[in-house]
Amino acid sequence: MASPALALESHHDITCGAEVWIATALLTREQPGRENFLVEEIMARVGEENIYGTVRPGVEVHARLHCCANKAPNPSTLRMLYATGRNTRRLYRNGDRTHPARTGRTMPAKEEVPEKYHELIDWWRSQAPLPAEESPQRPKTFLEVMQELREAGEGVWSGENPDEYVRRLREEWD
Repeated sequence: MASPALALESHHDITCGAEVWIATALLTREQPGRENFLVEEIMARVGEENIYGTVRPGVEVHARLHCCANKAPNPSTLRMLYATGRNTRRLYRNGDRTHPARTGRTMPAKEEVPEKYHELIDWWRSQAPLPAEESPQRPKTFLEVMQELREAGEGVWSGENPDEYVRRLREEWD
């Protein structure tokens, strides 16, 4: 029987999020025609890669929630995946709609994964370039949002009296 110390040495120290990202990236690279993958497929690939030495219970919750950029953080703020449906996921791409409180990383750092997956990170960066500096997204302030709305409305009436514009629109409804 192996001692507990030997058992601990049999797995690579890797986060659940990094395992989920690696599995999803491998599926994406191997099946380029597919837009997304079932969470069950991602979980099966985590099991196949067996980086940690076992599939931890936290891996599934990372695939379903903790890594999803477009879901409310609970508590993780990672942005490694994008939920395309209730049970489907794909890798996060720069420009994807993100929950305002999601400010975390979009992929694991090379130092966090076994060396054999470093080229996978390079491959994804070449496929879906990320901002040069992957700094957390700061949620916009109320005033910033109001300014954007104001600027979006500029030129709508193009010198037309707003009351006349609304009156003309209402006439078209009839």
